[in-house]
Amino acid sequence: MFGNVMGKLQEAQQKTEETKKRLDTVLVSEASPDGKVKITITGNREVKDIHIEESLLQDAEELSDYLVLAVNKAIEKASALHETEMQAAAKGMLNIPGMDKFFQ
Repeated sequence: MFGNVMGKLQEAQQKTEETKKRLDTVLVSEASPDGKVKITITGNREVKDIHIEESLLQDAEELSDYLVLAVNKAIEKASALHETEMQAAAKGMLNIPGMDKFFQ
């Protein structure tokens, strides 16, 4: 039985690692409401690109406001994706006796 549990744990760990690697390649994009700032991040919440409309470069305070809004929206979207994917990867652990209480 112990060997079976260890095998399932290793399998779940492998799925989790594969999911993390895959999320490095999944891109999430978000923009400010008017599209002046666009942010692209990975499913692991790493910023890959920031596009700023040239008109915003004249006003640092406005640019800062736009960046904060767009980055936070992108992180929120990527976090939801990350959580869903990691839960799916860890789902196999629920088949291990006693592990279900850790995922309630």
